[in-house]
This record gives sequence, structure tokens and C-alpha cells, in this order.
Amino acid sequence: MLIAISLTIIFTLMLQPQTMFLGEEFDVRVINSFRDNSSLPLVIWCTSPQGDLGGRALQEGDDFEWTAKIDLWSWMAEYTCTMKWDSKRKQFEAFKVSRDSNRCGSTKKCSWSVREDGFYFSSDEVYWTKDFSWL
Repeated sequence: MLIAISLTIIFTLMLQPQTMFLGEEFDVRVINSFRDNSSLPLVIWCTSPQGDLGGRALQEGDDFEWTAKIDLWSWMAEYTCTMKWDSKRKQFEAFKVSRDSNRCGSTKKCSWSVREDGFYFSSDEVYWTKDFSWL
């Protein structure tokens, strides 16, 4: 049984479209990029495969960041965050190994800019691409 599980993991890793190595680390950052919301913070709460990353109330320009590490048990991991601002609420995958291990680039930086109209992704914090809306 253990051999079958090991072989499944090995073959799955070999078939992954991206180059990914166990032990790789990615810096994940979520930034409150709202304009003029000083009286109403962006509330964020995140979890990882290892457990709760905690929560923060982010004022304009504040951020919440952590390091996502790919190990044998988290190579398919998802780091999920729940965001709340005013009456809006959204849960999203702040880091998903299968989606982000390539798009975070050679710097291994995965940044999110949360704005009034949605969630923007960048691997360099210069060029941002809107991934999805609040709805």
C-alpha cells in the first residue's frame, strides 16, 4: 500500500506541467489597496495546510504576508483566505501550488492587491492582473 501511494505521488509530480521541487518556498503577500477606507479596515483570515495563519484588520496600505513551503505533504496545498470589507465577503485561494508555482516567477513572489473592484495578482508588484471580482 505504501509503495502504491509513493508511486502515485512520484508519477503525479512527474506529470505536473510546472517545474516544482519539494522544499521550495514562496512569499505570499496580500495588500489592502483600497483608496480612502481609513475608517473601515479590510479584515483577512487565512489558513494553510498546517493550520491557522491568523487574521488581521488591514488599514489602507497594510499587508499580511507569509511563506508557503512545498513539502511532501503540501505539494497540492491551498492557502485560503477569507476577506471582509463592509458588506462584501470573499473566500479565495491566496496560494495554490498547482496554479501558482509557475506564475509566481523566479522570485517566488506571489502578491495580491485587494481593491474595491476585485483581486489583482502580481509576481513583481509592478504589473497587476485582475484575477476576479468580489462577486
